[in-house]
Amino acid sequence: MVEKLGQGAFSKVYKVQRTKDDHEYALKMVKVKELDKKEVENALNEVRLMASINSPFITQYKEAFFD
Repeated sequence: MVEKLGQGAFSKVYKVQRTKDDHEYALKMVKVKELDKKEVENALNEVRLMASINSPFITQYKEAFFD
C-alpha cells in the first residue's frame, strides 16, 4: 500500500502499487462481515456497476476479490 486515500463507515480506500505489473491502483476494502444482507447486496451491485462502465473520463475497474 502506498497511502490511504479515504474512508467511510464500512470501507477504506488505498492507493496501491501491484508488484505484478508495477501499476498504481485504487483499492477499496469493504468490511463485509459488518454489513447486513441488504448492505452486502448494495456493495455487490456497486461492483457490478463499476465493472460495466467503459468511459475515457472514468477510471477503469480492474477486479474484485474476497479475502
